[in-house]
Amino acid sequence: MRIARIVLVLPGLAALAWGAVLFGQFVQAMGPSSIVAWGWLVGGPVVHDGLVAPAVGLTGLVITRVVPRAWRGPLLVGTALSGVLGLLSVALLWRRYGAPPSPGLHDADTATGLLVALAVVWVLALLAGAVNTWRNSRRTRAETAQ
Repeated sequence: MRIARIVLVLPGLAALAWGAVLFGQFVQAMGPSSIVAWGWLVGGPVVHDGLVAPAVGLTGLVITRVVPRAWRGPLLVGTALSGVLGLLSVALLWRRYGAPPSPGLHDADTATGLLVALAVVWVLALLAGAVNTWRNSRRTRAETAQ
């Protein structure tokens, strides 16, 4: 088992070192505006680890303690997907051209797209919770009838 871990860790460390070299070259080529690259490199994990992950984790903890079993899964998935969608859209919500240009990327209204995606996620989560509740009530009625 120890050899397998070493075999798996070494390529990971090599990839990490290579990524650091590439990032160093990238920042060096940017010159004085390299502070922006450092901001994105450091800011992403800080926003995720300091804001989004604790909020999603605490919401998940509350859901598992308060919400009935039939609703837990759909609500936990909805919460996690909401966090992911928020993280994916933060670059374009923060600044209109916060990401490198891509055909069609900046043509849409990011806030509206995020709200539509969140609405779809939560409608499906609520629908799944309702279906789970309906199935549980049918199962309970069938068991009590026997």
